[in-house]
Amino acid sequence: MLPNTTEFVLSKNQKSITRSYYRNSVGGFLVFDITNRRSFEHVKDWLEEAKMHVQPFRIVFLLVGHKCDLASIRQVTREEAEKLSADCGMKYIETSAKDATNVEESFTILTRDIYDLIKRGEICIQDGWEGVKSGFVPNTVHSSEEAVKPRKECFC
Repeated sequence: MLPNTTEFVLSKNQKSITRSYYRNSVGGFLVFDITNRRSFEHVKDWLEEAKMHVQPFRIVFLLVGHKCDLASIRQVTREEAEKLSADCGMKYIETSAKDATNVEESFTILTRDIYDLIKRGEICIQDGWEGVKSGFVPNTVHSSEEAVKPRKECFC
């Protein structure tokens, strides 16, 4: 079973998210619009808000610049976003829902980062927190194409 991963898509219309939204989350995306500088300027605020709501637990974040298909009207450079992500201890990726650029890859990166932290013991099972549960943990992360391939044998 993979850890609970919550997507934090925060836009200019979503200024605040309740504590229950963060409950038991171990990973999340901080998403801003590369064509909207204001959304980028709020990333640090969103990160601090999220950290405040999960105390004393930890969430692994991936900074996502979306709408990379609109490079001609971009207001935030890749370099700015990469610097911010490094300053905040996150990785950075650019995505496009329109043409599916890096959408699956963003989930794979976040999931692998969480899994690596679990293997190193930096994220562990704790009383009162359901973010990571004991049980089967796969040793590989498969793409969606592999997940839907028909199997020759049943593991029932």
